[in-house]
Amino acid sequence: MISIKSSSEIEAMRVAGHINALAHMAVRDAIRVGISTLELDAIAEKVIRENGAEPSFLGLYGFPNSACISVNDCLIHGIPDHYRLKEGDIVSIDLGSKYHGFHGDSARTWAVGEISEEAKKLIKVTRQSFFEGIKMARLGNRVGDISHAIGTYAKSFGYGVPLDYTGHGVGSALHEAPAVPNDGKAGTGVRLKAGMTLAVEPMINMGSARTYARADGWYVKTYDGKLCAHYENTFLITEDEPEIFTLLDDEK
Repeated sequence: MISIKSSSEIEAMRVAGHINALAHMAVRDAIRVGISTLELDAIAEKVIRENGAEPSFLGLYGFPNSACISVNDCLIHGIPDHYRLKEGDIVSIDLGSKYHGFHGDSARTWAVGEISEEAKKLIKVTRQSFFEGIKMARLGNRVGDISHAIGTYAKSFGYGVPLDYTGHGVGSALHEAPAVPNDGKAGTGVRLKAGMTLAVEPMINMGSARTYARADGWYVKTYDGKLCAHYENTFLITEDEPEIFTLLDDEK
């Protein structure tokens, strides 16, 4: 069932989203050659807790940390450890913050030092794929319109778009209905209504769309070993423009 949020629930999600954005900015500012992904995880958790929220991911489905941190060919669900970032790496950070029972969920991919032009392009296209999708997040449109816009844009650059992992509704649960694939047919799926809150998250591969996961389900990697990127925001469907909860002014 898809929930329509009340004004008080929306306000809690605004705060959760803002806290999540602050945590992302703290991690972004800390990224450097030599820092470990475990240290980045600690920074994110500290900011989330200091602002009165809880890390949404900690313990979720058995996940052991507060941030999913995925490097280079790891698309999603990387577990922070003692790996130290190297010059030329790209690192995807996926965070959730729970405030007064409601979640904000967002992801970013950052460069570590100087990266290749191909990697820069991948990060840029992945980010823009989200904004192509959100253009369709309007009252009366359908989920498939968002999916189609994301996939069409990303594939126009020759990139692979995995279909095994999707965006989703978000609210009192981190993962709610509906699923929002990153590719699909326009005019299909659930019709968008005011008060729906979604977390749309393009996950884009430089090469093939194929991925594989470790036996326990974590560390989803590209099948061909090529780079991948991730970009996500939580937003509200309104009577007018969608309202993004997890984006700070200096990111726009």
